[in-house]
Amino acid sequence: MKKTIRTIAAAALAVALTGCSSGSAAGGNSGSAPAEDKHIAVGVNPVPHAEILENAVKQVLADEGWELEVVVFEDYVLPNTSLEEGELDANYFQTLGYMNDQNDNNGLHLAAVAGVHIEPMGIYSEKHASVEEIPDGASIGVPNDTDNYNRAIDLLVSKGLLNGTGDENTLNGSADLNPHGFEITPIEAANLPLSLPDLDAAVINGNYALGADLPAKHPALTIEEFDDETSVKRTNFLVVEQGNEETEKTKALVKAIQSDAVKKYIDDTYKGAVITSFIDPQN
Repeated sequence: MKKTIRTIAAAALAVALTGCSSGSAAGGNSGSAPAEDKHIAVGVNPVPHAEILENAVKQVLADEGWELEVVVFEDYVLPNTSLEEGELDANYFQTLGYMNDQNDNNGLHLAAVAGVHIEPMGIYSEKHASVEEIPDGASIGVPNDTDNYNRAIDLLVSKGLLNGTGDENTLNGSADLNPHGFEITPIEAANLPLSLPDLDAAVINGNYALGADLPAKHPALTIEEFDDETSVKRTNFLVVEQGNEETEKTKALVKAIQSDAVKKYIDDTYKGAVITSFIDPQN
């Protein structure tokens, strides 16, 4: 299969990867890697996954004698098929729900081994410094697809800006549900950062906020909060092929990716647009 893969790694690491056969790239099913096999290849999406591996995890692993190769994919399909085919040792980009769906529907054999982070929705504004400053009658943008619209409205309710849920026509016409008379404006989720200057505030997905550099320019006024159930649902997990959950490579990756250094990097870099979620997949 032709793969559109861009590798972010030193040439020496790429040479090391080609030395692995398709049956051994993931470390096999043995409990330990050969002494000379200290190379780990992990498939990711660009933001924030590749950044976290390159700028935090790689050094933690290097301190323990491991070489990390970060293989970047622009889609959600190839990271899993490449892992299934033994071309990667792990991947890191997906939720449990997505992984389970791929296992069930595409005959894959993947297992989550460590929670890493959540990309929460946040309320962003270029005009107001806090949720409390958003005035009556303000225009608030929300995603226009059903799932993210509902998620955004729930956030507005949880922060006291709305009293209840409903479609935009219901909310904009109800003094009971919308006592501050906000103008709720559904917009394509990817376009919300571009629309922010024309709005009083907007509820924006974490990945789109990161892509627009909002955490640095206009940090979120507030973000989603998660209970145990929603944390598991929203967490992005480190994933390996079934049978490789206890290999030395997997154990080294889990230890590094859930380290204090990685937590500090996520907290300092993303300022709430990404939050750590070092949970066990069985929780």
